[in-house]
Amino acid sequence: MILAKNSHERYTFNMKSKICVIGSSNIDQIAYTQNIPADGETLFGDSFQMGFGGKGANQAVMAGLLGADVYMITCLGDDVYKEMTVTNYQTNNVNTDHIQMVQGSSGVAPIWVDSTGQNRIIVIPGANNKIDAQKAISSMEDIGDISVLVGQCEIPMEVNNEVFQFAKNNSITTIFNPAPARSLEKEFLDHVSWLIPNENEFQVISGMEPNNENFLKFKKNIPCNLIVTLGEKGAVLVEESEIHYFEAPTVEAVDTTGAGDSFIGTFAYELSLSNTPQESIKMAVSKASQSVTKKGTQSSYS
Repeated sequence: MILAKNSHERYTFNMKSKICVIGSSNIDQIAYTQNIPADGETLFGDSFQMGFGGKGANQAVMAGLLGADVYMITCLGDDVYKEMTVTNYQTNNVNTDHIQMVQGSSGVAPIWVDSTGQNRIIVIPGANNKIDAQKAISSMEDIGDISVLVGQCEIPMEVNNEVFQFAKNNSITTIFNPAPARSLEKEFLDHVSWLIPNENEFQVISGMEPNNENFLKFKKNIPCNLIVTLGEKGAVLVEESEIHYFEAPTVEAVDTTGAGDSFIGTFAYELSLSNTPQESIKMAVSKASQSVTKKGTQSSYS
């Protein structure tokens, strides 16, 4: 577990390497178009593809592709997407023994991507809203020796709260990506080791503009470590009285969908190897930058 930064600027780690991701599984329905239609406007698009997504799923797959011992706790409906999703996890080195199943639809996410690579996403949670916290905790007990737990806001926050509290009580390092953005209770943040929003999410959860002064101000009011991802500008590690910038390489962006999830999955993997936060952020920025050079979400990971 990452304990804390001490006076010698060091962090301490355990040597476990299992990563558990609790979160969403969605089928991405991606439309590529030159321009996003205005209200009441119909346009012809350039192409369409269907892929696997959900922030939790993306983060787990990224860690799995890097070679992590990663376990996915998610919930799927009894529809045509169920078997496809399970097979995709297994293909990408993600353990599926602890996936929950319910009646109804699985999650879907219609996505529009314009000619600049920017995206607009609507998430329809479906079965993601029915994940059971006690079953998830039982799964974590069965998995055992978990080093890192990763979560997001695409499942109910009451589930996250119970699971993250269990993780904190069992000395598991926790990473929380507050996406889609929403305000977070102080009680929940007590269970979080690393909070990682992007600039837009930072603004929602803090109520402040994303700049250095406000990063430092917000950090003083939360009990956990803070990283803010900055898209093409990289990321910042916010400490008590200083900010460390990690620049992204210059690349030609084709599709930014899933880049933030690539960052989270890579960061979790690097921490599980007992690398320093700084080393982990550098690798996460690199992998996220690579992902925007290809179309698709998980299909852009390597």
